[in-house]
Amino acid sequence: MALGVSYNGQNYLGWQSQPSGQTVQDKLEAALAQFATRPVSTLCAGRTDAGVHGLMQVVHFDAPVQRAPMSWVRGTNTFLPHDIAVQWARPVPDSFHARACAVARRYAYVLLQSPVRPSVEAGRVGWVFRPLDEAAMRAAAASLIGEHDFTSFRASACQALTPVKTLHRIDITRKGPDQPEPGEDWSPCYWRFEFEGNAFLHHMIRNIMGCLVAIGQGTKPASWMAEVLAACSRDAAAPTFSPDGLYFLGPVYDAVWGLPNRTAAYDALP
Repeated sequence: MALGVSYNGQNYLGWQSQPSGQTVQDKLEAALAQFATRPVSTLCAGRTDAGVHGLMQVVHFDAPVQRAPMSWVRGTNTFLPHDIAVQWARPVPDSFHARACAVARRYAYVLLQSPVRPSVEAGRVGWVFRPLDEAAMRAAAASLIGEHDFTSFRASACQALTPVKTLHRIDITRKGPDQPEPGEDWSPCYWRFEFEGNAFLHHMIRNIMGCLVAIGQGTKPASWMAEVLAACSRDAAAPTFSPDGLYFLGPVYDAVWGLPNRTAAYDALP
């Protein structure tokens, strides 16, 4: 059985199970066990760090009991905390593997540009208090597209076998008024950075975001991104950016598996 799971990561120590039990995987497996009345072990499409959110994490497991797909959704959700929810369930053949069958993975980073810190969006968006240069960030992002050694954006604790990954796209969009309010020099707005690649290294997107923000604020030129990439050294890049605005949008699968590729929450993000 495969499930699509969404979660607000603020209260959890990431996806992967830990002795504390305070991870999304721990909560999901506990709920599945209560619903199925026996232990259930899951495998996911992509791990997320503490504080990172998931719109469509995909997991698979060997179902210990036979239930209709919607029963897995509603039954499991009965035992989950309010900030984790199963969105859909689909039967899959034994040959399906949530991680190995994914041909790509998608993330979004939502960033509030405002002189005032987030309030209602606290923990769900990153924040900068200086205006960003869209053209400079787009030019910098373009240098990352394709297959590269992303060592400069890799956390020291990364367990990936190789730092060579392929970024298919980075889309940057702005949502907000074009004209400032009376008495303001510039308008607060939201930025959405969307990433798609075959796979990602530990902290890779947050480290790229740190560089994009530095370039957007004019601290570094757009050409600096290519220099950081070529250096193949974590010391060459900007500090790791906040996890607050990072969302795992989910994996991409071949249509043969018949799995959904988005949830309603996709349209709720700025």
